[in-house]
Amino acid sequence: MRFSVFLNARSTKPEEDGRLITDLIDHAERAGDLGFSAIFMPDHHFNGYMPVASDSFLLAAYLAARMPEMYFGFSVVSVPLHHPVRFAERINVLDHLTKGKLLVGIGSGTTPEEMIGFAVNYKEASALAEKNLATAEELWAKRMDDPAVVIDNGPYQGRVLQRITPTPYGEHHARLMPVAFRESSARRAAENAWPAFIPAFTPPQIYGTEPLAHVTKHFGNYRRLLDEAGHDQAAIAAALDWTTHTYQCVHIAETDEQAREELEIILKGYQDAVDRENAFNRRAEADDANKKQDVNVNALDDGWIGTWCLYGSPETVIEHLKPYQELGIGNVLCGTTTGPLTEQRLGFANQTLDLLSSKVMPAFA
Repeated sequence: MRFSVFLNARSTKPEEDGRLITDLIDHAERAGDLGFSAIFMPDHHFNGYMPVASDSFLLAAYLAARMPEMYFGFSVVSVPLHHPVRFAERINVLDHLTKGKLLVGIGSGTTPEEMIGFAVNYKEASALAEKNLATAEELWAKRMDDPAVVIDNGPYQGRVLQRITPTPYGEHHARLMPVAFRESSARRAAENAWPAFIPAFTPPQIYGTEPLAHVTKHFGNYRRLLDEAGHDQAAIAAALDWTTHTYQCVHIAETDEQAREELEIILKGYQDAVDRENAFNRRAEADDANKKQDVNVNALDDGWIGTWCLYGSPETVIEHLKPYQELGIGNVLCGTTTGPLTEQRLGFANQTLDLLSSKVMPAFA
């Protein structure tokens, strides 16, 4: 089982942005020194959710130069917010910069406030994502003298006459990682022998206290489709190696009691930041085209903690993760910087990295 770090910190005011970027770079390099397998980044806009998430491709390129052995990933790229040409081009560039060590999570987005900033309606996001992905595949496959690729997808228009550059690093473009909610998304991953994100809930409810039951259901469906796709065992093993379950907040301390006490400090800061963001999201949801169906609960609710958090002593965390390893999860993605990245929060994050690497990861090596 692999362990990867998710750089999901928030900034709550403009004067924090620069320091947060520097602190996250230091945190990523610390994770690399401690033996974590990958650094994943979000793709978000406007809301203070990690300032460089506005262009996390840039951060990945910067880190790739400093950490040439590291894998890099996105959790996840909001496909409706990217022109398909720029989406395909940037993935190819980063594929070369990472020497093929790139994993591109893909989804349709979660936040109406972000959508309206790109002239996208929230309720149209899923259809836009599907068509953008289909167009990107056309662009990746296009040779110089093939007919033009015509782009006609809502706010995204164009006509590509030649090929896009650069070509992918390997024989195929970088691996995409769909979220295995819908049958179509799980099938896309399986048929291409790509890894998938395996969620711990089933919409429209996005929280609960039985995460393993949901992970088992979604992973089982993905694994069935992967087996049915007819790949050889090497391709199946490579897909499962990076099939990922994500914890938005991971916190480890020497004892369960200490971990819970510190987790509540972290989640209170996180909830304060979310409350500020929700005020703007409500303004974005002023019309039916941008109304969300799923509504998150308070982060201190047992259901939210049960779905999104991994915490406790190293021994407790090991016991929690054993069933996931037995199920076949290949990569545990750890949100180690959840919430505003204060000095205290950064200390908690580094504590978690140190205990994960020294006491938890060896149990799953």
